[in-house]
Amino acid sequence: MKTLAVFLPNWIGDAVMATPTLRALRCQFANTHRIVGVGRPAVVELLEGTQLVDEAVLLDPQSRRRDRGMWAAISTLRRRRPDLAVLLTGSWRTGLVALLGRARRRYGYAREGRGLLLTDRLVPERRDGKYVPGSVVTYYLRLAGALGCDTSSLTLELATSAEDERRADEALARLGVPRDARIVVVNNSGAFGAAKLWPTTHFAGLSRRLAEHHPVHVVALCGPTERDMARDICQQAHHRRVVGLQDEPLSLGLSKALVRRAALMVTTDSGPRHFAAAFDTPVVTLFGPTHIAWSENFSARATHLQLPVDCGPCQQRVCPLSHHHCMRNLSVDSVYEAAAHWLTRSALPQLAGTHMPAAHAPGASVSLSRQPPKVA
Repeated sequence: MKTLAVFLPNWIGDAVMATPTLRALRCQFANTHRIVGVGRPAVVELLEGTQLVDEAVLLDPQSRRRDRGMWAAISTLRRRRPDLAVLLTGSWRTGLVALLGRARRRYGYAREGRGLLLTDRLVPERRDGKYVPGSVVTYYLRLAGALGCDTSSLTLELATSAEDERRADEALARLGVPRDARIVVVNNSGAFGAAKLWPTTHFAGLSRRLAEHHPVHVVALCGPTERDMARDICQQAHHRRVVGLQDEPLSLGLSKALVRRAALMVTTDSGPRHFAAAFDTPVVTLFGPTHIAWSENFSARATHLQLPVDCGPCQQRVCPLSHHHCMRNLSVDSVYEAAAHWLTRSALPQLAGTHMPAAHAPGASVSLSRQPPKVA
């Protein structure tokens, strides 16, 4: 059997948005190719249980471990003798790894000066010298389409393991959340930069109001560097049904399991928000400096909130004007209204012909007034 090497996106959110492409490749090449995913350990962990790749080759240039460096990945690929490589990454480095790994055909986008490293190139759409905003989901699917794959499905895909669910059960028990409780997960993160964050005081106010007016427990998610934010949300909310993961052993599996069982997720425009789409969990996403179009995941149970400002969306990691109006002025009232809609709707029987306000229609963007893969 031949080998197809897929270079996985570096960011968690992009990796989730790549799952329709991975599925399309799997369907097209299931009988002819063994699929090897090449990527960072966190991305490999994220995809565990999906069966979208058969084997994983770890590649993390920032790691000090030699077995995760470029030359280790190149050596492993040479042993696998890939007939084909599909680069979902945009870097020159991964193009070089595919070339030196002796992939016979190399499909990818000609950007960042790496066109000469590819045998088959797609060109991203540009206008006035800038890339045209568009969904990463369809951006990746264009590569699969160029290989003759069926690209009609836009559905994101993730899975949880029995261990993930066990950890979620244990974490919730330690936090005093009953097994049968409805939970709302809130997530204030953004590896992209601080400009994506909603003020902690706002998240605390929202969490307290949700706990006061709905029969839910609010659970603040966090990554290893976000424990203090989750702790501040809980302390400032000052409500017994607002708890957080700040003192828990963290993992992507735990976060996936909590999002999967949640009645609602309220989140900034960060990687974990795409977990909700993959598990069909209702989600309210708060956008500030970023174009909604870039991360559109076509979820049918999503509301996007973005405050129009003269200076945005600026796509900057830190507010260049220091006022951060796009997020600071996004009110708790407006976010609560969107969240309450989904909580009320999901608690009622789904009736044919039920009217849904336009602002909360599936996928609406609301502009407010003013089996685990084998690791080589």
